[in-house]
Amino acid sequence: MDFPKEFVWGTAAAAPQIEGAAFEDGKGESVWDRFSRSPGNTHAGANLDVACDHYHRFESDFALMKELGIKHYRFSIAWPRILPVGTGEVNTKGVDFYNRLIDSMLDHGIQPWATMFHWDLPQPLEDAGGWRVRDTPLAFGRYADTIVKAFGDRVKHWITLNEMRCFTQLAYGHTSRPPGVVESEKVVNQTYHHALLAHGLGVRSVREYGGEGAEVGITDDSIVPVPIMETPEHIAAAQAAFSEMNIRSIDPILRGAYTDDYFRITGADAAEISPGDIEIIGSSTDFFGMNIYTGVYVRAGEDGKSETLRFPTNYPSADADWLKLIPQAMYWGPKLARLVYDVPGVYITENGAGYDDVPDDNGEIIDLHRRQYVRQCLCELHRSLSDDVPVKGYFLWSFMDNFEWNDGYTNRFGICYTDYETQSRVPKLTALWYKEVMAKNRIL
Repeated sequence: MDFPKEFVWGTAAAAPQIEGAAFEDGKGESVWDRFSRSPGNTHAGANLDVACDHYHRFESDFALMKELGIKHYRFSIAWPRILPVGTGEVNTKGVDFYNRLIDSMLDHGIQPWATMFHWDLPQPLEDAGGWRVRDTPLAFGRYADTIVKAFGDRVKHWITLNEMRCFTQLAYGHTSRPPGVVESEKVVNQTYHHALLAHGLGVRSVREYGGEGAEVGITDDSIVPVPIMETPEHIAAAQAAFSEMNIRSIDPILRGAYTDDYFRITGADAAEISPGDIEIIGSSTDFFGMNIYTGVYVRAGEDGKSETLRFPTNYPSADADWLKLIPQAMYWGPKLARLVYDVPGVYITENGAGYDDVPDDNGEIIDLHRRQYVRQCLCELHRSLSDDVPVKGYFLWSFMDNFEWNDGYTNRFGICYTDYETQSRVPKLTALWYKEVMAKNRIL
């Protein structure tokens, strides 16, 4: 199972999950800094203050990446480290930090893939309305200009937003993400629209200031419907479901418009759209990033409509129980993105599995469950390539165990074990296997 010669292999992580130094060198408070300090929001009251201390240890982390043969690394830039209150004066110490970080990556032979926003909205912007209000995407546009101007001479791969649904629908229509409030459906749809606008402004920043060779896309946690049988009627059901399930996030970007289906589904709760918004949102991107961990099974119902099947209570999952093990989603995600939207290229920007790994008596972490699931996913990804789906790369989540949002420091997704007391990193079996996969450019 060889991959194309130019296929990109990498790993990924995010600033709020690994950096620590939450209030050091002028960094402002993020919504996750605030949210994690409210009782009951994270497991055992975990916060981001120290995390993996990557802020002080990135040199040794990149040395370990080089040792493991990692040549591409998707990281994120912390908005409140650059602009502590979200707008206004730039924090030069924050810019200096990312200059050192990017230079160190390049010195270790690692290509930087920068995510502009991975959920760490500056708290003052949330206090002023957050993604409910138009000022937030406009502030994001100025932030995007700042970082592309500062780092675009060395960073040539940009991702505007990570998993829009998680900081819109799950944040303003559910209590699981900050600010953890339940607003009306109309407000939720407005947060989606403002996130889409921020994406478009981020694309504009790269086009204007990214320089020669810069490329930009978005990362979406698309819901992936897997047909229960690969027959025409069930494949058609999956195709229809893919469009409808992701219509608020993907459709306006890849179609360049809010479609009739969007207005049919949202009705009176549709977002309010200002003149010129659609042109910004629909700005042409170079690739479509997909974070694929799991999916849902669908079939064609008796009425001809798509029907989503419930999981049995004993369906296999990772220790992160939301992660139902469906490797076929790695085939159907890119396949449906191509069928429905004719995307120019797909990068799998996250995939992996969360388990509560523990070193054995020899100090090894034999994470066969993770290795096996990732291998099955890669087999399905290879199958999509065989079907001429333009998959260009794969980033395994995550380089090391880290702050796993509401789960705190449980449900470890890393291919390197993090001892949070000593901050040592130990490559797991999956890391050693993945090293060989990357080196040989084939599934082993």
